[in-house]
Amino acid sequence: MERKNVTIAPDEIAHQRGFTELIRTMLLARESRPAACVDTFGCQQNVADGEKLMGMLKEMGFSLTDEPKEADVVILNTCAIREHAEQRVFGNLGALTHTKKANPHQIICLCGCMAQEDRVSKRVKESYRHVDLVFGPHALWKFPELLWQVYESHGRVFAVEDEVGSIAEGLPTLRQEGAKAWVSIMYGCNNFCSYCIVPYVRGRERSRDKDAVLAEVRELVEAGYKEITLLGQNVNSYGNDLGGGYDFADLLSDIDQIPGDYLIRFMSSHPKDATHKLFDVMARCSHVAKQLHLPFQSGNNRVLKEMNRRYTREQYLEEINYAKAKMPNLVLTSDVIIGFPGETEAEAMETVSLVEDVGFDALFTFIYSPRPGTKAAELPDPVPRSEKQKWFDRLLEVQNAKSAAAHAAYVGKTLRVLVDGESEDTDWPLSSRTEGNRLVRVKGNKSLIGTFADVKITDSNTWALYGEAVTV
Repeated sequence: MERKNVTIAPDEIAHQRGFTELIRTMLLARESRPAACVDTFGCQQNVADGEKLMGMLKEMGFSLTDEPKEADVVILNTCAIREHAEQRVFGNLGALTHTKKANPHQIICLCGCMAQEDRVSKRVKESYRHVDLVFGPHALWKFPELLWQVYESHGRVFAVEDEVGSIAEGLPTLRQEGAKAWVSIMYGCNNFCSYCIVPYVRGRERSRDKDAVLAEVRELVEAGYKEITLLGQNVNSYGNDLGGGYDFADLLSDIDQIPGDYLIRFMSSHPKDATHKLFDVMARCSHVAKQLHLPFQSGNNRVLKEMNRRYTREQYLEEINYAKAKMPNLVLTSDVIIGFPGETEAEAMETVSLVEDVGFDALFTFIYSPRPGTKAAELPDPVPRSEKQKWFDRLLEVQNAKSAAAHAAYVGKTLRVLVDGESEDTDWPLSSRTEGNRLVRVKGNKSLIGTFADVKITDSNTWALYGEAVTV
């Protein structure tokens, strides 16, 4: 695929606006304003996609609701990473038979990564006949046209063709209220880790033009957003398809030049593409959070090879040690899979030992979940789930102790945090995050929401810090 064929032409985006106007005109003729519900599952990239769907729906004339029973259009924006998420989606789809029975004109849509899987779209076509529209990530930019086709045909529409993927600039976006915003800098993945379905449903890697990214970040900073997260399936490979040698570290350097009081985060990162140059830039840039989420998945080299991760335990540790040397206060998190097909107890314990050696601040931990269509799903997997659970429990025991100790060391210190909302804990009514993305429950006035504040840490546990806002 040549780079010139990646970006959707402006006239095609304009063509979609024509369908938006057709729907808007149709809806204006109704007695009451129709509502739409977008229910998003999974990663931050899905959240960003959901914001685009909501932006398009708003331009069509829909109001937005969180209640499917109140909606004229219901969209399930799905994730395909784990079996549990898939089961939840099918459960929700089944429950929507009741809302459609109460409102026969309700339009039900399934989109996102699950929808792009051939086996899923076939199952929906055959067994969930109340679903009107199914489309994958590649067709998101054509949502107005697809929805219009449903209205016009009074039939079912499926747009799940296998594609390498594209980039659509200029789509309307309805961002979540608050201080945080998401910016997709690239789409797709070329890595084909043996356990992961993402490359099959998100297509090949394609990077947005740097000027488009910089313009979007600048607009967000000027609009008052305080934390901006750069998104991609593998942000570290940004620019590989652009030519000219401009890479992710260069993009961070250019973003850092944008004036304002804000933080930049990024995810996800792949160790095979994390460079010393990247860590040097992170250390130097004042707006880039000194926080790194770098999934290692396994601490055993044989398992890493079976996973097709393309780095070794030793290489990963070298990267981490370099990053720590450059940023002594760096907050480190990672993803870990226990119980990969064929993994032995000794190999799983090598993962535990890596966790002990590195001293991660927190981990996102998973027992292996087979995804149909991936190479790992075809591998022999003789170890019972009960045995994997024992290995998993050992991992949690080690990490929870380290997280609790890391948090306890903050008690008595004053930290700068971004107060991002209200907490569910009435004793600590505000929720906030440190530069290292640590959760801090805060006693303070609601007027702090959306601002940076100094908080004195008075207590901690394994999962959070607790403190009181410092008044000036």
